[in-house]
Amino acid sequence: MTDVSLTAAVPAQSVPAQPAPATDRILALLPFLRWWPMVNAGTLKGDLLAGLIGAIIVLPQGVAFATLAGMPPEYGLYAAMVPAVIAALWGSSWHLVSGPTNAISLVVFATMSSLAEPGSADYVSLVLTLTFMVGLMQLAMGVARLGTLVNFISHTVVIGFTAGAALLIIASQVKNFFGIHIPHGAMFFRILGTLFAHVGDINPYVLLVGLITLLSGVVMRNWMPKIPYMIVAMLAGSLVALALNQSFGADITGIKTIGALPGALPPLSMPHFSFDTMRELISVAVAVTGLALIEAVSIARAIALKSGQRIDGNQEFIGQGLSNLLGAFFSGYPSSGSFNRSGVNFEAGAITPLAAVFSAGFLILVLLAVAPLAAYIPIASMAAILFLVAWGLFDFHHIGSIIRTSRAETAVLFSTLIATLVMHLEFAILVGMLLSLLLYLSRTSQPAVRILVPDNHEPQRKFHLVRAGDAECPQMKMVRIEGSIYFGAVNHVGEMLHDIAENHRQQHHLLIMAKSINFVDIAGAELLAEEARRRRQQGGRLWFYSVRQSAEEMLRKPEYAKEFGADAFFASKHEAIEHIVAQFDTSICANCKARIFEECRALPGALSVRVQPRMGEIILA
Repeated sequence: MTDVSLTAAVPAQSVPAQPAPATDRILALLPFLRWWPMVNAGTLKGDLLAGLIGAIIVLPQGVAFATLAGMPPEYGLYAAMVPAVIAALWGSSWHLVSGPTNAISLVVFATMSSLAEPGSADYVSLVLTLTFMVGLMQLAMGVARLGTLVNFISHTVVIGFTAGAALLIIASQVKNFFGIHIPHGAMFFRILGTLFAHVGDINPYVLLVGLITLLSGVVMRNWMPKIPYMIVAMLAGSLVALALNQSFGADITGIKTIGALPGALPPLSMPHFSFDTMRELISVAVAVTGLALIEAVSIARAIALKSGQRIDGNQEFIGQGLSNLLGAFFSGYPSSGSFNRSGVNFEAGAITPLAAVFSAGFLILVLLAVAPLAAYIPIASMAAILFLVAWGLFDFHHIGSIIRTSRAETAVLFSTLIATLVMHLEFAILVGMLLSLLLYLSRTSQPAVRILVPDNHEPQRKFHLVRAGDAECPQMKMVRIEGSIYFGAVNHVGEMLHDIAENHRQQHHLLIMAKSINFVDIAGAELLAEEARRRRQQGGRLWFYSVRQSAEEMLRKPEYAKEFGADAFFASKHEAIEHIVAQFDTSICANCKARIFEECRALPGALSVRVQPRMGEIILA
């Protein structure tokens, strides 16, 4: 593979300019016209090479992922043809390559295997119907411009789910790798129990084939990364299986193979559109839709960081939706963006989405040429390949970082992982999302309320957190609220304000530094209005400095503004302090020794104030 950077391959002047408003409608229907002016002899060369490498890469992947999904092996290749072309032409990423993926394949198997026998005609029909439903949902979300929804699923949830999915992939292939019988549909922990209970039943010939394949893949991936390790590993496993069968006989070894693939174009198919079937698949379709979109958009953005491209999430939704919608009629099961193929596509020198189109075309040619050879690929070798794929799903770097930095995020991570192992996958994703939401609400429900004092030794008189020994005004408390004051936070903020009032009964005035308040909802506004009402009764006021527009709009509504007063809001720190100090009880000021404000010099009984900047003291003379 040759490394060809995007900036080197595409001159700056060749990148298409922003479209005129008159062409927006056409470009919305035919988004590939945005990058088509980039195509030239140079880009075609890079795209052709990347497409050829991509076709070679997807051949073993497609077979492996289809096997994982419970589909006939050839369906993994079908999913890398028509869907890949549609996603490339109608998506926004220049380098994203769609097709079968490990996570989607696992979800399909885990959720659909209870409805029909994997590999059967009924199973295939149900999966094609699922593909159609997923595509329809994705397209609808893209048209509705809901591309930002994927941002609400935290990275921690994705990492936990992916790690759990990796363990499920390993568990699903235990029977094929060790050559032992495990009941169909067994859960993760039952599979492990069965393996340990039947160690003596392990088929040594099958295990040898699996181990040779596994070791070959590890060696090639670590020491010769530019060579497709899957192909070399499967070739090594196939040769060992062939030698064992010829030496001892297939009846003795018990080594089973995939069988020859049909060397033909993807056959036309028809999803099952009955209402009962769709109702049965709706929850699965929602889960697959969400996972597929997260996978595709995340991969597209990751590649875009390297290429410098800007990704349109809504357009990616549309591209993925159309690819699955049409793919269902060309024997494609649910597809999404493939990280491995997309990364290889970029590193191999792909410049435009035509690389993915060429990859699909080359795949058809490769399939026609090598389809009969699949009869020699042992199922144990496919299991070993899937072990390698699963191992690559563990994001050890980020898992370690999460464990080291946050107990709450760690809880979300492992809760999602465990839920993936013990629950249906569509519910496991929802568990992770719910935990992330609860964690967010927990964090935002306790905004910090910090007491401040002015620094008279600093020209701008910046406020800083009160420290031991700092003098405070006996009539006014100054606080900074860091966070939003909404229904989930009003109890915490209310308690903090109550404690401040109880512990500092003479400080009837309260100045809130509101720059860090993102927004205030009705519950928050009512809380602050009640605080203002209570302080008025005590002879004081509630004041605001540097309120954000969104929060001020709520607080200035008539039902709340009457409690604050029209003069309660200040944009200038100087104006705020000058106005509030003028409201002080002068009898208290006359005996005050703190005098932390410059404005205190004009009050009755004021002493001369001399500031010593070096010592940080105010000396009253």
